Amino acid sequence: MSLGFALLARGLRGVSDGGALAGAVIAFLLMWAAGLQAILPLVAVFLLTLVTTRWRSDRKRTLGVAERRSGRTASQVVANLGAAGICAAAAAIFPQRSGILLVGAMAALAEAVADTVSSEAGQAVETQPRMIVGFRPAPTGTNGAISLEGTLAGCIAASIIAWTATFFGVVSWVAAPVITGAGIGGMLFDSVLGATLENRGKMGNDSVNFVSTVFAADLALVAVVVLESAVRWTPLVDLR
Repeated sequence: MSLGFALLARGLRGVSDGGALAGAVIAFLLMWAAGLQAILPLVAVFLLTLVTTRWRSDRKRTLGVAERRSGRTASQVVANLGAAGICAAAAAIFPQRSGILLVGAMAALAEAVADTVSSEAGQAVETQPRMIVGFRPAPTGTNGAISLEGTLAGCIAASIIAWTATFFGVVSWVAAPVITGAGIGGMLFDSVLGATLENRGKMGNDSVNFVSTVFAADLALVAVVVLESAVRWTPLVDLR
């Protein structure tokens, strides 16, 4: 299944050869940790990314912000999905805490898709983006520039991943708000890093993406631990 997913992604030109291989590894780790159904949130991430990337691609090419035609590279795939893979591997190694760790994995996926969808949707519509720090107007495609339309699209994308994961039993339904909130938080954190460190040349785009997905995963894990200890939300002890 991992190989089939990778071949499909490559055939649709969503990723490069290296990107397909990296995606296959992430898919394998998720299914190893949570069963075959765990590939479905990853498929949702791919489809949402593919659709929004190709939406109004002519306008994006004119603006010089379109993705490369050969698809996302291995480094881009690892930057966006690596945190989810790490959480999944940890869940497989430590099955007694797999439920909580899988929430972190799903939050990382939610952040990855929210960031991509918000950027692609925002660049596709004719609107004036503003920097997340200072809110001054900025050219389309500027690191850290956000728009209302793009932000709303990113929030919807994060919720889709959360509900896909819960509907197919990867995690319990009670984790959906945590996953969605962490994904949105990571998306905004990504914009802050872009507006500050990336624009100053201190971080690259792949580094920003990876750190933001780790931030989302950590945010979800902390939220679960706090909920368990503060309100004794016992269903979170074993989210599967």
